[in-house]
Amino acid sequence: MSAKKLFIQTLGCAMNVRDSEHIIAELTQKENYSITQDIKEADLILINTCSVREKPVHKLFSEVGGFEKVKKKDAKIGVCGCTASHLGGEIFRRAPYVDFVLGARNISKITQAINTPKFISVDIDYDESEFAFADFRNSIYKSYINISIGCDKHCTYCIVPHTRGDEISIPFDIIHNEAIKAVQKGAKEIFLLGQNVNNYGKRFRNDHKKMDFSDLLEELSTIEGLERIRFTSPHPLHMDDKFLEVFAKNPKICKSMHMPLQSGSTEILKAMKRGYTKEWYLDRALKLRELCPNVSISTDIIVAFPGESEKDFEDTMDVLEKIRFEQMFSFKYSKRPLTKAATMPNQIDPEVASQRLSILQNRHNEILDEIVEKQNNKEFEVLFEELRPNHSVAGRTNNNFLVQVEHSEELLGQIKKVKITDAKRMVLYGELV
Repeated sequence: MSAKKLFIQTLGCAMNVRDSEHIIAELTQKENYSITQDIKEADLILINTCSVREKPVHKLFSEVGGFEKVKKKDAKIGVCGCTASHLGGEIFRRAPYVDFVLGARNISKITQAINTPKFISVDIDYDESEFAFADFRNSIYKSYINISIGCDKHCTYCIVPHTRGDEISIPFDIIHNEAIKAVQKGAKEIFLLGQNVNNYGKRFRNDHKKMDFSDLLEELSTIEGLERIRFTSPHPLHMDDKFLEVFAKNPKICKSMHMPLQSGSTEILKAMKRGYTKEWYLDRALKLRELCPNVSISTDIIVAFPGESEKDFEDTMDVLEKIRFEQMFSFKYSKRPLTKAATMPNQIDPEVASQRLSILQNRHNEILDEIVEKQNNKEFEVLFEELRPNHSVAGRTNNNFLVQVEHSEELLGQIKKVKITDAKRMVLYGELV
């Protein structure tokens, strides 16, 4: 029997990438599908949606409308992920050609979904924390592993708790076995995923061995053959001394830390319901720099949150100057359905928001140019994992700089020392030592 063809488009974060891998694993191993990049030959077309960025609903209906126009006659269309969670049955009403809707907390039901007419499951309380997914990974050399699902934080700008439900940790045995299996298949690096990874262990479905995130990192680092551990996203609120010291001292933990700031203003952080102050954030970030001088720190920043004054924005700029982030993801505030911030007074004028974002990004580019210039002539250990055009191969340093060298695919999966010869903002070019 010839395999059916699956086309899947993944939007959004690394957790969505891992969810798509789970979906692919279930369908290829249990339903005889194979992956295709040609949407016109697909028997099943899936879009795994994201609700976080601007206009996600418009993006969804634009994409599925395009799918409907090019798909072959009997092909099915399924909508999965976070936008599916919060729109639910409205998707059928607005796009009646969609065959099923599967929320972000319900992807283990994918085989049921494809075999049930107009199937819908968007329960954000559904618990998949102990579901044994089939195995599939996009990369041989790097393995994404979920360690928790959901989020309890309820930040006032964020829709995620309404699409992924309350936070629950995945048992250590499942994580450990998944990591061992990945390493046995060639992975040199594992990438731990959760909305607030360093809150790991707060709640399990059943009774399990008690451990926090620092303990989890230490346990996983004992796996023979595992070279590197990365994770995202930790929450500044849970960055206690134990966590920072384990991060700094354990040689297998990559020295790049994502610390979402969101705002440098304590007043705005309070309105966002982030749970920490400007002073706490600075204390944690500067202690991290002290414990681990080679660390790279990345962040997320929202400008023009409702009520943000010039003084509040100056506080954000002050944190930028003090921490000098190696990477920054920055956005103008935009309303999200189901969030408290969407109905807050004092929404900021779009022109002011654009000006503030421009000021922030321009200054960060200046800082980044200074950081990048200092990388010239340095030597880094690079794990190569991606083929690039013009006979080049790219990979990441321990502290997350992207490095590219001219070489062949035999470098893939290897960790090699590289000397940087031409440092640019987005990529460092170098040669093997």
